[in-house]
Amino acid sequence: MVRKLASSTLLGAGLALLMVSTSMAQQQAPAGPTTPPAGPTAPPAAGGAPEAPPPPVVIPDYQPVTAEILTNPADGDWPNYRRTYDGWGYSPLKQITTENVADLEPVWMISTGSSDGHEAPPMVINGVMFVSQATTTSNQVLAIKADTGEILWRYQRELPPDMHTSHPTNRGVGFWDDKIFFTSRDSILVALDAKSGAELWTVKMEDYKMGYYANLAPLVIDGKVIVGTSGGERGIRGYVAAFSAEDGEELWRTYTIPAPGEPGSETWPDGDEWKTGAGSTWITGHYDPENKLIYWGVGNGGPWMGDQRPGDNLYVTSVITLDPETGEIKGHFQYHPNDSFDWDEVAAPILIDLPNKDGETVPGLVHAARNGVLWELERKPDGQISFVRGTPYVKENWIKSMDPETGRVEYAEGRKPGTGVLGDFCPSFWGGKDWPPIAYSPDTNYVYIPANENLCTKMQGGTVVEYRPGASFTRGTQGDRSDLYLAEGADHIGEVQAWDVATGKKVWTHEFPNSANWGPLMTTAGGLVFGGGTNDSMFRAFDAKTGEVVWEMKLNSGVIGVPTSFEVNGKQYIAVQAGWGIDAASMQTRLGASYPDKFKPGTTIPTGGVIWAFALPDNM
Repeated sequence: MVRKLASSTLLGAGLALLMVSTSMAQQQAPAGPTTPPAGPTAPPAAGGAPEAPPPPVVIPDYQPVTAEILTNPADGDWPNYRRTYDGWGYSPLKQITTENVADLEPVWMISTGSSDGHEAPPMVINGVMFVSQATTTSNQVLAIKADTGEILWRYQRELPPDMHTSHPTNRGVGFWDDKIFFTSRDSILVALDAKSGAELWTVKMEDYKMGYYANLAPLVIDGKVIVGTSGGERGIRGYVAAFSAEDGEELWRTYTIPAPGEPGSETWPDGDEWKTGAGSTWITGHYDPENKLIYWGVGNGGPWMGDQRPGDNLYVTSVITLDPETGEIKGHFQYHPNDSFDWDEVAAPILIDLPNKDGETVPGLVHAARNGVLWELERKPDGQISFVRGTPYVKENWIKSMDPETGRVEYAEGRKPGTGVLGDFCPSFWGGKDWPPIAYSPDTNYVYIPANENLCTKMQGGTVVEYRPGASFTRGTQGDRSDLYLAEGADHIGEVQAWDVATGKKVWTHEFPNSANWGPLMTTAGGLVFGGGTNDSMFRAFDAKTGEVVWEMKLNSGVIGVPTSFEVNGKQYIAVQAGWGIDAASMQTRLGASYPDKFKPGTTIPTGGVIWAFALPDNM
């Protein structure tokens, strides 16, 4: 049962503790180094001002991160974006269960000082938490004593004043040896000393003035820091690139839009469209260490209207397989060709075993796509990907047919928008699920999806878009149209769904009558699914088997951050960042304007970032 009185009581206690934690943070956090918005770090000129002394080492017993730690992390650590390379978002900790989760309470909170959207997971190595945020003017990384909330060091990096404001957020850090890596929004990769927060080196990934920016958590494999790019709405050419963890040297770069003569170029026009074809890569990929293969999701094409770039347009709206040593594309699967819907498919599929068409258990990939289809694919040791099954998990009207052997879809009449052509399609351009990650539990063998049901779009491209470096490159303005609306008879939007991998069937659904859902999910061995994402600022725990809400608490703001779980001195904690913003806020604003009787205006949802840590009372 949900302890509703406990929720409100704990919130009051939590806000008091928040003020204490904020004060403590201001007193204890050393001022981190601030670097200029430039490329690789250079030594000072001879005869110049003396260098400032390095920050003091405040984590002297930091455990260097090895390939073994990243591949097989300790149960109490969270060293990857989704804890493990396979992307499950699963914690094997089970101190907190369906039986005692109702007693879960906040133990510390820290105000981040930012009002922009907070989406990064609180990542933990050997009792130290590392959390990143980005704002319209700066980025920061915090090192925190994970059991008490004491801030150990803070690194801040200012952004250039002419940096555009698209999607001011960050989604986490990467680890290797004694270094921490994060991507600054101005497309700079930064390496920090984990013990002190001192900047070790920076390297320019791309030119932010050309529309490139970055906000993903790096994927670190055997000393290679692997990153992607944002900016698909600004006429970029997407890529995945690897840099040396030691000194930032670029090791390889693979473009998601092939140049003429490269494999896949035949799916693009003969002109220069490939140079601005988008295919952004702004969510962290997943990794198969046994076969040494990376799986990375690729976004939609640019400009948005596919009739301005005829052809299937590989490798947009696809998953690609990459060789981590060379960056070579070893295989791919395209979820839908020649996208005109703004259906970014950047979320990498999770790696789990599943039954193939013959009922044999095979290594698989599962992706709850923005296009509203739950894709089940087979991954081969050579990197090739084959189709198993595609099942709509929300209302869709755009699929005329799906080839049972290849999974290729054909579009239904009147659904695909174009230049001067109205398309009426479900799910909406925000998709059945946007970027928030799905989760998997090996205990139930269920996949859990933060879904948005019953939401549709009427879209029409305006005039042909003229490319200008760094400027918006989506739809021409004259004749442009984009209407968000509820499907006829809809009684809700947001959902959390559970799907049985063994049968390919939906097991349960929890509906949110008056909210969309933008909440990343996490599962635990205690039989729980944690997530937020709703406009009531609630953070919830669901029974993983039944979908029953077994705990909930109203936080300071909406929760669009990735939840994590960790252990210190035998005690399990749950952590998450609250901080409403970005696309969740944009959708809420549009829903509130169109349906004020059902959805409250977006301006009524509190903003402001807070890192929360929860645990059971010590006497339990």
